[in-house]
This record gives sequence, C-alpha cells and structure tokens, in this order.
Amino acid sequence: MSQDLAQPMAWKKTKVIVIGAGFGGICMGVQLKRAGIEDFRILERAEEIGGIWHHNTYPGCGCDVPSHLYCLSFEPYVDNMVRYPGQPEILAYLQRVVKKYGLRKHLVTNAAAKTAVYNESSARWTVTTVDGREYRADVIVSAVGQLDKPQIPQFPGAETFQGAAFHTAQWDHDCDLSGRKVAVIGNGSSAAQLLPHVAEKAGHVDVYQRTPNWVIPKPREEFGPLTQAAFKHFPVLQSLYRKEIYLAADLLLTPVIRQGWTHWPIKQLARWHLHHQVIDPDLRARLTPDHAIGCKRITVDSRYLPTFNRENVSLVTEKISRLTPSGIVTESEDGGFHERAADVIIYATGFHASEFLVPMDVLGRRGRNLQQEWAEGAEAYLGIALPGFPNFYLVHGPNTILGHNSNIFMIENQVRFIMRCLQHMPATLEVRSQAMESYRSWMDEAVSKTVWHGCSSWYRNPETGRVTNPWPASTMRYWMLTRLQVLRLSAAFDIKRRS
Repeated sequence: MSQDLAQPMAWKKTKVIVIGAGFGGICMGVQLKRAGIEDFRILERAEEIGGIWHHNTYPGCGCDVPSHLYCLSFEPYVDNMVRYPGQPEILAYLQRVVKKYGLRKHLVTNAAAKTAVYNESSARWTVTTVDGREYRADVIVSAVGQLDKPQIPQFPGAETFQGAAFHTAQWDHDCDLSGRKVAVIGNGSSAAQLLPHVAEKAGHVDVYQRTPNWVIPKPREEFGPLTQAAFKHFPVLQSLYRKEIYLAADLLLTPVIRQGWTHWPIKQLARWHLHHQVIDPDLRARLTPDHAIGCKRITVDSRYLPTFNRENVSLVTEKISRLTPSGIVTESEDGGFHERAADVIIYATGFHASEFLVPMDVLGRRGRNLQQEWAEGAEAYLGIALPGFPNFYLVHGPNTILGHNSNIFMIENQVRFIMRCLQHMPATLEVRSQAMESYRSWMDEAVSKTVWHGCSSWYRNPETGRVTNPWPASTMRYWMLTRLQVLRLSAAFDIKRRS
C-alpha cells in the first residue's frame, strides 16, 4: 500500500459535489455509495433527473444504441422485446437506478450551478447556485454532459414570427400540429426521429436542410419472436448479446472515423439505403452528402428518408434569409427570394456542444478561469482532469463523446478513474502540466488521422476549428489508457497530502 493510502478509511469522509443528474451524475452517485461515501450532493438544474432524457421529449425521441448496451454495466438493462430504447424507457431506467441505490436523499433539484471557486488555503471548493445557495466540498465532479444547451439560430426577423416556435429539447406539448404548416429546420438525428411523427399530423411540412447527412438503416425496434423466446428462457444470452454488440461496434465502426477498412462498405450501405427509400432521383441527389461518411454524426434511422416520399413533405435546400410574421424567406443561388408560409417552426438545430460547462464559471488555483483556459477549445487529461484545478473532475468531458459505440461505456471508465483518485483523499490531486502536454500531443495526432480533420461539423470549436467533442479512437483504447494511468497515477498527477 502506498504512503498516500496509509489511512484507508479517511477517504470515505470526503465531501463531494456532483453537478448534473444524467447518466454521468447518477453513475458517480452510485459508485460513491458503493465505496461508503455518503457525504455528497448531486446538484441538478432541472426539476427532475435524467439530463438530456428529461429535457428531450419530442415525438419519436429515442436512442440509436441498442438498449442492452445503453445501460450501466452493474445495472444491466434486461428486456426480452425492446432492441432500441425510447425516451420514456431510458428515463424510467434511470429513475429505477436512482430508487434502487437510494440517491434521492443526495439529490438537489432546481439547483443550477453558477460558480465553482477553489480556495487554496483550505483546499476546498465552493459551488454557488443561481439562486444563491452555497455548497462546500473537497471534490467536485462535473457531469453536465455535452448536449445540454440548445442552439437556436438567430435569424433576422425571428422576433416578428407570430406562430409557435421551439427547439426539439424544449418541445411545446400544448402546440397542436394537426393540419398546420410546419417548418422543421435541421436534419440531424432529432429531425430524423420526429419528422415521421410530425408528417402524420401536419397539413404540410417543409424540412430546411443546410447539409445532407449520411443515413444508415436501423434494425427493428423490437426483437423477433425467436430472439424474444431465447432471451426469455436463457437470460444469460442477454449478457452475451451486450458483449457481442459492443465488440461489433468497436471493430466495425471505429475504422469509419479513421477512413479504414469499413469506411467504404458502410458508405455504400448508406447509398443503397437512400436509393431504396427515396423514389424521386432529383430528391435523392439533394439528400446525398458530399462529405466523407463519419465527418458528421451518422444518422441511424429507417423511417426518416421514406417520409420525403409523402405529398405533404417538401425538402428545402435554399439558404434561410430571414423570418417574417407568417413564414420563412429563403434565398436561391441566383439571388432570388421566396417566402414559405409556416404556422409552427421546430428548431432541430442541435446544441452548443463545444461550450463546455457554459454558463458556469470555474475558478481554480490562483484564480485560473476555466473558460479562459478553454478559449481556443476545451481539453482535459483523458477528458477527466486539468492542470490548475485540483480535485476537480469531469465526466463526459472534452473528446470523450462517441458516435461509434455507447457513451455509457465511456462514462463508467471515467467514474472508475475518479473513484481511484478519491482513494488518495484527504489529499489534493492535480494533473501535471507535462502529462497534459503529452496527452494533448497524442490527441492532436490522433484527431489528425480521423475524418474530422479539416471537416466542418459540430464536433469542432466554431472559432478555432479545434475538434473538442469526439473520442478519436476505439473505446477499448480508452479503457486501456484509463486503466494504465490508474496504475501510475503519481506519474500524471501531483498528489499532495493534506494535514
């Protein structure tokens, strides 16, 4: 046992503040309780748990990662029927986890963190919420995620529009779309999921597309009768299925982001999917991307493209110029303008994904301001910790989001790493600058070998072009790196024992 662990029970007295009650915050809370740490709070800005699965309630909202993989390993999702989870199922799953592990008593809702300030003399953090409440802790774990701030384009004239307008993450359930003229701005995963449902109700739907996305087919949302029977009578098969789809994703989808051996066949699959689902050749041409597959997040859906065959659905590829009280004005390539009427505007325009922790201010050692540190693009050692910010950790931090496997796998690795750091308490742990420099060099080289290098997408900081969001390698590589660094923690972290 190292000298840092000479008092093995002392670390269980550590006081921890977890910010965010999505998958990351809930996973962190469970592992704290498992370790015997009871003095912690989970601050959640919303009125309930769930993170993105609480806020996103639009029609058709769900996950394109299979249910058996989109769950915590220690609390496996067991279902004989559902292959892909919808938003209600995911939220219900998280609520069951919270109840089972007794996290309610640690949860503080309607508590949006405004500032987190480190006091060097006491080696403790103070978190202040927007309503003025203060919480002091030895350790802060930020688990706010990357897709928590809706992005709504600031079109000229938007304030004059007289109809209903809302973002997919702020769905207006009181707005009846029946028979109305609906404008859907955006064509990513959210738009793909909601469009078939909107088209069934609306009188007409205009889909405003800036750049087409690659779309690959999604298997049926429920298992077939044979699989259902096998899962029912042989439950162990569900665990084997989880391992199978994890390995398949890591082996088959990881090469896509590096334009490896599966890049071409998956691109051909997307082309075949488009050809067989869209009848009109001109429409197919406008729905065909001109960027490399994997540059932007690949859409996995089998209902989106056929919706464009409906008579009440139109694809608009002209640039939006402005909004009017009654609709949207677009500008054609020849400079002409055309107004399309709209009763409702739905913004399926994604999130400010590169603005990590905004609007919270984090002040570390010697007043170092985290947002200033990240002015050219967010970064963190393994996506978890930063120099100058002792005992401050991130779950789902920079360069840890996935488009080729389950994000829950990444979260669990990060939480496991943080729990190992906490075993050194009472102490201050801070990433060494040399370790951060080495990691930065590795990350820059890894990103340079991916399809994202030189490609325009929400993965990049809009000001500097730095790729800040996705992990540029296999998830197995991340597992190995986090495990390896745990074994030699003192090489990467400056560990100072507190008196």
